[in-house]
Amino acid sequence: MDTFIQQIINGLVLGSMYALVALGYTMVYGIIGLINFAHGEVLMVGALTSWSIIGLMQNAMPGTPGYVILLIALIIACVVAACLSFVIEKVAYRPLRNSPRLAPLITALGVSILLQTLAMIIWKPNYKPYSTLMPRTPFEIGGAVITPTQVLILGMTAVSLAVLMWLVNYTKLGRAMRATAENPRVAALMGVKPDLVISATFVIGAVLAAIAGVMWASNYGTVQHTMGFLPGLKAFTAAVFGGIGNLGGAVIGGILLGLIESLGAGYIGTLTGGVLGSHYSDIFAFIVLIAVLTLKPSGLMGERVADRA
Repeated sequence: MDTFIQQIINGLVLGSMYALVALGYTMVYGIIGLINFAHGEVLMVGALTSWSIIGLMQNAMPGTPGYVILLIALIIACVVAACLSFVIEKVAYRPLRNSPRLAPLITALGVSILLQTLAMIIWKPNYKPYSTLMPRTPFEIGGAVITPTQVLILGMTAVSLAVLMWLVNYTKLGRAMRATAENPRVAALMGVKPDLVISATFVIGAVLAAIAGVMWASNYGTVQHTMGFLPGLKAFTAAVFGGIGNLGGAVIGGILLGLIESLGAGYIGTLTGGVLGSHYSDIFAFIVLIAVLTLKPSGLMGERVADRA
């Protein structure tokens, strides 16, 4: 029972981070129908930026509380990721907006490789230890443990999701985003500026990815230039699982995928008689992707696709 509770906690933490990244995928797809495969690299840039800021602050201002350093690093990482995503949308995607869908898809893959290469040049290819700035003493829940960092991840995710839902449903920008998703031409006739709305969507998604990147690095304690590829791919799976284009579906898909992967890692050894170990946990994400695409391509909560007639 202790193992089950522990894997549930681990799955919720992992799924929360997947959900944050999946929201970026689903927001962009819901508005312009683009799968931004460079989104995982935005997560990586956010994590590496925070790593650099933490190192600078620890050297320049020794004795500063860890949570203050982490907060400042998180804010700067979000700003850098937002600026990067804004430039990517304007330079790489906007000129291809009316092109066949294959063109921006290939461009997204190219941007992903480019960002990985630039990050390798700037931060070097070696793995770097990420400082643990939160207290290390874990809390016990029913025989399982949860660290203060994991509590912070769950809290940050909940706050981020609440702010995003408020932004989309109760603000002028949110109404403009929904209108652009329904029909950008009609929205433009009503005074909405689709280019501005699309750029804002990329920026919001980048901020969520940067938060996920910092939390990912804090939880696992290491950063590297390829760290965003697999979480980005799994977050895309979560978005498809929940119903890409649907914000609620992205959250549900992310959390469910995290739970499936964590429970699978905890019990795969027992189920296979020791043939497979917990390090095979990645296969569950892709089993889910294959199953969803085969059985219910629209995802658990359907697909909200913009009308581009």
